[in-house]
Amino acid sequence: MSASEPFRQESTPRGSWEDVRDLPPSAKLVAKVLEYNDTMTQQQIADETLLPARTVRYALNRLDDQNVIDSRFSFSDARKRLYSLDIES
Repeated sequence: MSASEPFRQESTPRGSWEDVRDLPPSAKLVAKVLEYNDTMTQQQIADETLLPARTVRYALNRLDDQNVIDSRFSFSDARKRLYSLDIES
């Protein structure tokens, strides 16, 4: 595993679009934005979706609960996390 690859425990199953279907609209919007933009910070997601930062945090938490996103620390700024979509094909 290289330093740029996200850490994944083998026991954690990947989510699917079916898992996203029952989530709130904000989580669906964030998932679609991450689908089109490979990796983004929380601020970039908020800017792209025009959602408040608090709503983006909520959406990211709901997506994380469904195991459809990966998050890792940014190497350029360790205070930030980078999010990417991780859905089974």
